Amino acid sequence: MSTGMFGNRNQTSLHARQLLYVLAIIRFLLPFFLQNSYYQPHRDEYLYLAEGHHMAWGYMEVPPLLSVFAWITNLMGSGMFWIKVWPALFGSLTFLLTGNIVILLGGRFFAILLCWLPFVLDGYLRLFFLFQPNFLDVFFWTAMAYTLIRYAASENNKWLYLFGLSLGLGMMSKYSVAFYGFSLVVALAFSPIRKVFGKKAFYISLGLAFLIFLPNLLWQYQHRFPVIHHMKELQEEQLKNISARDFIIDQFVMNMPCVYIWISGLLFILFRAAGKPYRFIAFSYVLVMGLLVYLSGKSYYALGVYPVLFAFGAIHLEKITALRAKWSRYLMLIYSFSLGLFIIPLVLPIAKPDTLTRYYEKTKLNKVGDFKWEDQERHPLPQDFADMIGWKEMAMQAGAIYNRLPAAEKAKTAVYCRGYYTAGALNYYRKEAGLPEVISDDASFLLWLPDTVNIRNLLLVGHNLPDKDDKVFNQFEKVTVMDTVKMPLFRENGMKIILFENGKDSLNRIIEKAIAQLKSQYSR
Repeated sequence: MSTGMFGNRNQTSLHARQLLYVLAIIRFLLPFFLQNSYYQPHRDEYLYLAEGHHMAWGYMEVPPLLSVFAWITNLMGSGMFWIKVWPALFGSLTFLLTGNIVILLGGRFFAILLCWLPFVLDGYLRLFFLFQPNFLDVFFWTAMAYTLIRYAASENNKWLYLFGLSLGLGMMSKYSVAFYGFSLVVALAFSPIRKVFGKKAFYISLGLAFLIFLPNLLWQYQHRFPVIHHMKELQEEQLKNISARDFIIDQFVMNMPCVYIWISGLLFILFRAAGKPYRFIAFSYVLVMGLLVYLSGKSYYALGVYPVLFAFGAIHLEKITALRAKWSRYLMLIYSFSLGLFIIPLVLPIAKPDTLTRYYEKTKLNKVGDFKWEDQERHPLPQDFADMIGWKEMAMQAGAIYNRLPAAEKAKTAVYCRGYYTAGALNYYRKEAGLPEVISDDASFLLWLPDTVNIRNLLLVGHNLPDKDDKVFNQFEKVTVMDTVKMPLFRENGMKIILFENGKDSLNRIIEKAIAQLKSQYSR
């Protein structure tokens, strides 16, 4: 009789795991069907793809791991599928980690379904479809928590080593992993498994993490720690407008279709006896939220802390509805799917811009935060969507002007962009547009500038003419605004294409000196 009971339990667990993998595959495929083909790569994706052409142990804005996937993407032709396959894949892997927590702690079909919902109905659907460091960031936050949960359940040292591996690779993905890693370690001191601090394996795991991260640390040292400059710039231009109140409100708004799941998970860990071994997850949540509020972090910086809470919440909700109020499960699903489907046009651009703007106006969705951009003004499209259109058209306009030049003049004409996003986009489309390699002194493009130049003309793509006292641009005899980008819903609408001609003999010497001065800030 006992054998039969365990046989049924194992069979149920097997079926639950089969459901887990089926849902992971659906999660992987879904955004490819949802996003409208009208849209182009996001402005930041162009930068990260460019980094794949300049492999290094670090970059001005991020650690190097994402560039490995960019290198593979470029090797495969840089098509949209290969750009999006990595975030989609890591989204499914993150879900598999949360689903395995559910199965580990006795959760079954309904719990697995609940912890799947956030990955297909709210902000994670977008996060895991953008080729940005955030998809690796959230994965490694989840992996760190997962390994410690597995250690708490088994006290097997291999999970400590995997924690160190996750921390190290996470730090090679995005520096914000340090916030959660620090919060988890501090939280362990106040948990039932605090004895981990007496284990040699724990310190070996931290040493492993340090060794993995060391190449980037050395790169940062050799380049005078550009991450500090990047953080200061971010603070001055973007983070200064973020209030603690808005940050906290956004934690609920970002997860609105599934907010009840992570709240249930947090309460379960804090107040239920069954959650006591994993209480460090709740403590780390409070710590990392406090850090992000103190540092004026963006709301989405905290997205990595929720997947494990979704797992615990799903288990808790399944158990409390197993014997009574089972009907409430249908209410949960109806609520999540109804709200999720309603706001999906905010999460992914599922229709062309004009259609979306009409939908937003009709539904009043344009009154929510996504429409308030970094300039603190409200716009017709969410900022991310406005960053996914117009780039190819701009590149083709620039290419048309460049290719009108006589062959002899083209050979001595550089194409320069003020912003990394413009330079990245023009380089992405440069073969199709007939452009040379585009240069910029913004972000990591600065490090890739040639030390010597030999030009006579310069084609500038930027919003404004240079200042009158700009020494480099004063070397040209003729300046002509050749064209202007006219796409009202494009974030860079109004971008000008400006031709500077007939540079003086001193032009190249002055440019080389300016490049050397700029680069000297980031070299020892």
